[in-house]
Amino acid sequence: MGLLESFNFMLFLVATPIGNLEDITLRALDILFSVPIIYCEDTRKTLNLLTHFKKPEHVLPRLFSYFEENEQTKIPEIITELKKGTDIALVTNSGTPTISDPGFKLVRECRKENIKVISIPGPSSPISGLASSGLPTDKFTFLGFLPNKPNQRLKLLENVKKSLESLSSTIIFFESPFRLIASLTDLNLVFGDIEITVCRELTKVFEEIKAGKISSLLEDFLKKQPKGEFVILFNTKSQD
Repeated sequence: MGLLESFNFMLFLVATPIGNLEDITLRALDILFSVPIIYCEDTRKTLNLLTHFKKPEHVLPRLFSYFEENEQTKIPEIITELKKGTDIALVTNSGTPTISDPGFKLVRECRKENIKVISIPGPSSPISGLASSGLPTDKFTFLGFLPNKPNQRLKLLENVKKSLESLSSTIIFFESPFRLIASLTDLNLVFGDIEITVCRELTKVFEEIKAGKISSLLEDFLKKQPKGEFVILFNTKSQD
């Protein structure tokens, strides 16, 4: 008996590749080509993914948009469809839905309505970065993207520094190429010139992982404009 035959109706949170399409799981493909409806952060990207793996026997599901700006209006629509007995998958552009991406509000509503939610695990840039960093992996804290505003970003970093006085944890956060230099500068201001690891374009053709003092990495990025998506990691208790 397949997974879809085991329950009346379900919401599937399906992880998709963070760069390399071949990282998708067989289970994810099974779900994506079994459900009649997929809600996507970007329908065009999801269509490209499905087209890449489509076999002659596959029928493409209907695709609808689901992103931060329309989330509140889409949730009642999805709940109604689920209650009709329709299985639905939720995907983002990359990685796992709800992890620094829309979805947790929908999951919360499904829980309230006793609708079964199943996560289909897969690629994760925070975990990939952590595994490749050489930093302690037994405890880690994921901050998502740091705040855009400098004062809020500094306040968050100060609070993180205070928490690390009593907790030994590797810190992980995302950053865009447009704010990377500002965030690293603030990190240096709060923590000093510590060793950090910067991962860029994980699983993609131009994947790059650099480790070093913040000042040294900043110097590199000031010489060459940062490009791509970044995962930053550090652990104040494991400095050389």
